[in-house]
Amino acid sequence: MRAWITTAALISASLLAAPAVAEDNQAGLPLTPSDAAGPWTVASGGRDLCVITLSAKKTASGAYAASAPGTCGADLPAPVSGWQPTADGMRLVGADGSQGIAFNRWSNSLFVSHRASGVDLQLRRGRGPAG
Repeated sequence: MRAWITTAALISASLLAAPAVAEDNQAGLPLTPSDAAGPWTVASGGRDLCVITLSAKKTASGAYAASAPGTCGADLPAPVSGWQPTADGMRLVGADGSQGIAFNRWSNSLFVSHRASGVDLQLRRGRGPAG
C-alpha cells in the first residue's frame, strides 16, 4: 500500500511541475523581436565567453540589430551586427545579412548551436556571472 501511495505522490508532483517547464518551452513559435531584446550570454564548455545585446530595431539589411563586444570575436564565426528569428530558433548575422551562426531554441531563455567540434555554443538570456 505504501509503495502505491509513494508512486502516486511522485506522479502527482511531476504533473504539477510540468506546466512550469512548458511555459518556457515555446518550440514551434518564432521568437519575437520584443521577446529577444536585451542581453544574452554566449557560453561554451561551461564558460561564459561574452555578452551580446539583441535589439528589436530593424537594420538596413532587414535583420534586427545586435551588438557584440570584440571579446566575442574568436568565439563567433563572424562579426555579429544583427539577428533574425527562424522557425526553430534564431541566427546571428553579419552587417550584410550573411549568416554567422544558427541557434536552435531549447527554451525561451536558452538557444544552442551544435558545433562540428562537439562543443556546443549557447545563448542564455541575461548576463552571466562574469558579464
